[in-house]
Amino acid sequence: MNDRIVHNPLVHHGQPVIKGTRIPVATIISGLTGGMSKDEIAQDYDIKSADVEMALSYAKATPPT
Repeated sequence: MNDRIVHNPLVHHGQPVIKGTRIPVATIISGLTGGMSKDEIAQDYDIKSADVEMALSYAKATPPT
């Protein structure tokens, strides 16, 4: 889908993560649904705001399993 979200079977059992990190997309989405702002998530996980946006876009475009 994009170059910021990757699947690696050796990282979090192949769950989608932010490239170059071990931060799952699900963790970012949980933070957003829990009331954190995009900026808070970016700061807390030391990622870029664009990574948070891509995680959100990825979650919207990917059906739940």
